[in-house]
Amino acid sequence: MINRVVLVGNMANDPELKYTASGVAVANFRVAVNRSRPNQQGEREADFISIVAWRQNAEFAANYLNKGRLVAIEGRIQVRSWQTQDGQRRTTTEVVADRVQGLGRRQEGDRAPEPSGEEPGGQGAEGAGGADEAAPMPDDPFPE
Repeated sequence: MINRVVLVGNMANDPELKYTASGVAVANFRVAVNRSRPNQQGEREADFISIVAWRQNAEFAANYLNKGRLVAIEGRIQVRSWQTQDGQRRTTTEVVADRVQGLGRRQEGDRAPEPSGEEPGGQGAEGAGGADEAAPMPDDPFPE
């Protein structure tokens, strides 16, 4: 079985960086990916895809990427369910990033200069993120 995703799109929001209780970095953000064909009205549409990045990928995203930046994401699709405090069942689909890479030129307002050399490789892990209400975040599902 194969669960592999490669996305190229624009950052739909600035990454939100958090740390688990054990100090592991996790960043959540969304990427807007244009559909290949226009709709019936001739307009282009985009899908907004939730991304979860862990460890170095999370810190890279938080330090070097911001809304509007063209990015490439490699990872896997993950579907998670949880129960809210008021008893409602929630489900989210997200991409857990194994690799996060900035593409194109930096835009005015980017937070930091481009890093020199190779951008950090990924270490995938189960993650947080979600739609309306944040899903519970595991402390560190894949300890180093």
